[in-house]
Amino acid sequence: MFVAFQAANCFVPTENLRFREESLTFKVTDTGLKEEEAKKFARYQYPQLSKNQGGKFKLLVEPGSFTDSEIIVMLGENGTGKTTFIRMLAGMLAPDDDVRDEIPQFNISYKPQKISPKFESTVRNLLHAKIRESYLHPTFTTDVMKPMMIEVLMDQEVKNLSGGELQRVAITLCLGKAADIYLIDEPSAYLDSEQRIVAAKVIKRFIMHAKKTAFIVEHDFIMATYLADRVIVYEGIPSVDCVARTPQALVPGMNQFLTNLAITFRRDPTNYRPRINKMDSVKDAEQKKSGAYFFIDDD
Repeated sequence: MFVAFQAANCFVPTENLRFREESLTFKVTDTGLKEEEAKKFARYQYPQLSKNQGGKFKLLVEPGSFTDSEIIVMLGENGTGKTTFIRMLAGMLAPDDDVRDEIPQFNISYKPQKISPKFESTVRNLLHAKIRESYLHPTFTTDVMKPMMIEVLMDQEVKNLSGGELQRVAITLCLGKAADIYLIDEPSAYLDSEQRIVAAKVIKRFIMHAKKTAFIVEHDFIMATYLADRVIVYEGIPSVDCVARTPQALVPGMNQFLTNLAITFRRDPTNYRPRINKMDSVKDAEQKKSGAYFFIDDD
């Protein structure tokens, strides 16, 4: 026998319910740089890049710029070359053009999309071996390790961690490495909705306070909108021929991305969670007519 919650003739077992002390809201504001400000405060430039992978996939990256204390989120369907660009920027993959000398030389910290737990010891020993100075620093402990709940994992074997636990450790390792640019591929993978919000806040706070730059590949729309100061929109035919546009401000970038998908988003008036409008609904038609595929809070 169990107690159940009934709503619309659906029953949810109590073991699947959890009550939070605070409501989970998704309100974000447009803190991204305007185009004029981005040009004015740009510190670094990267050239046009191209990569032809065995004649099966071609990627063209338009030239762009970025500055300190900025997060650039890459928006595109699967197979459009987001990870390819990150790997070229990190120096892990050579572009076809002879422009490697034009790519700024930075210390890079890279969290790959796929995480392989190869370390043969505990999380504590892993952190000690990889980011000893950071994980022993009180500020890093407060700003990163505690909200990511790393302390409860310290004595667990790395190879025994779940997917979500591995992701939290991987993000911590990435942020704990001293670097100029943080390249973070799919930080939301294997995390539940609450952990994703926490991870997004941790990454944003760290990048802003450390005055660094982050390029992030993220498919979770809520997390992407919270993180992004500017966005790179990918267009073309996935896995065939794609273009990475130059970085642009959040709202026009999101509008361009959603226009390509013919999808409009509204915000829930209660918790501000982005919601997809039903195709050809009144709201969908209104937003498409006005060109406002993406709504963001004004206050």
